[in-house]
Amino acid sequence: MSDATFYRSPSSVASSFSEEERVVMLLSDAKEACAGLPAETFRLVISSPPYNIGKSYEKQTSLEEYLAWQEGVIVELVRLLKPGGSLCWQVGNYVNSGEVFPLDIYFYPLFKRLGLQLRNRLIWHYEHGLHASLRFSGRYETLLWFTKGSNYLFNLDAVRVPAKYPGKLHFQGKKKGMPSGNPLGKNPSDFWSYLADEWESGVLKIPNVKANHPEKTCHPCQFPVELVERCVLALTEEDDWVLDPFAGVGSTLVAAAKNNRRAVGIDRNADFCELAKTRVTDLYAGTLKLRPLGKPVHVPTGKEKVSQIPQEWLQKNVNNSNLTLSLGSDTD
Repeated sequence: MSDATFYRSPSSVASSFSEEERVVMLLSDAKEACAGLPAETFRLVISSPPYNIGKSYEKQTSLEEYLAWQEGVIVELVRLLKPGGSLCWQVGNYVNSGEVFPLDIYFYPLFKRLGLQLRNRLIWHYEHGLHASLRFSGRYETLLWFTKGSNYLFNLDAVRVPAKYPGKLHFQGKKKGMPSGNPLGKNPSDFWSYLADEWESGVLKIPNVKANHPEKTCHPCQFPVELVERCVLALTEEDDWVLDPFAGVGSTLVAAAKNNRRAVGIDRNADFCELAKTRVTDLYAGTLKLRPLGKPVHVPTGKEKVSQIPQEWLQKNVNNSNLTLSLGSDTD
């Protein structure tokens, strides 16, 4: 971060919207709050809406009712988005009686009907999560990036990463023998891994927020700041407004404030709202714990106790081996 990162630090996080504010956290229903905000204000709308899977902060309904509710919110979001602005919608799966319904498939036609254009379907891959027993365990979610029109902002240089082979040369033509890459780094792709190589592979390998994550709070499905920050850097300029209609504990507010953007978050959970305000305040005070942007995901060395095979498993393998030998000698 530059020394000027917090040159416009607010004294507090506002609880009502004003264009004079820097960071606003609204305790409200998403649709109601959005209806009270001025049209074409936000350069970026980004959120991870409830997935309708029965988490403590949501009420599970039918898929049809869920999508109808979401459409009512999204209509307002499109109204609030500036021409040329971006809307990023990060979703997973709705599961009913063991059947999986990928939510991005259902959301795409909804956004398309409202005139938005899909620019990327980004895959966020993470290593840890709930374990399934009747299907393969889910380890990715989808981030849909739409724009309001064709003349949109994309700050490629802000999100370039070091080239894997910076010494690669043109092998023919007028530039033969000259470097073929960009000195600022390579263009990211749509499958993200950690910062050193994620844009090339297209895998966004950012760890989800679990118990040992430095950003962990009481929220059961917390948005990693790093995930939001990359969208903020690529799709907005300083002083632009960013909106998260399902802000939870304020990861979007943190990512925006950290990079001199203005932000509005909305959530109907009072505890989450207060925690979001605290996190932004701690950010400006320099005490908020964050996972550094682009930090490689930890790879076990094999020396950690949790990465070693339990003695109980080893003993079980020995017993099974002895049983196999015993059975084998009986049939000789």
